[in-house]
Amino acid sequence: MNLTLSIPALLFPAISLTMLAYNARYLAIAALIRNLHASFQETGSEDVRLQVTKLRKRLSIIKNMQAVAIVSFLLAVITMFLIYIDITFWANLVFAVSLVALMTSLILSLVEVQLSTKALSIQLKDMEQ
Repeated sequence: MNLTLSIPALLFPAISLTMLAYNARYLAIAALIRNLHASFQETGSEDVRLQVTKLRKRLSIIKNMQAVAIVSFLLAVITMFLIYIDITFWANLVFAVSLVALMTSLILSLVEVQLSTKALSIQLKDMEQ
């Protein structure tokens, strides 16, 4: 396959939208942690402490999702530069790593969504009882 400048450029909108979604998830969880922290300060509830612990894990996953997506974006830019200066072998290699980084970021996103859904299911179960 002949790698051209337009191929890695196709990743730009995808990675940008992915980063936007990741940032929205981060902000929502950060707001929830702040609210739960205030609740914990008032009540000292063990349930609230456990929720904050789970949210900390999700926050860590989101941080890693964002970091790997940024690496993917950076590698796509480096690929374009390598194509521009006509270093084809390295451009292909760097682009492959960029795609692997993007896939890793998406897999982490899937893991985080699964944790989120599990947490919501637990809360819904408590409401049903």
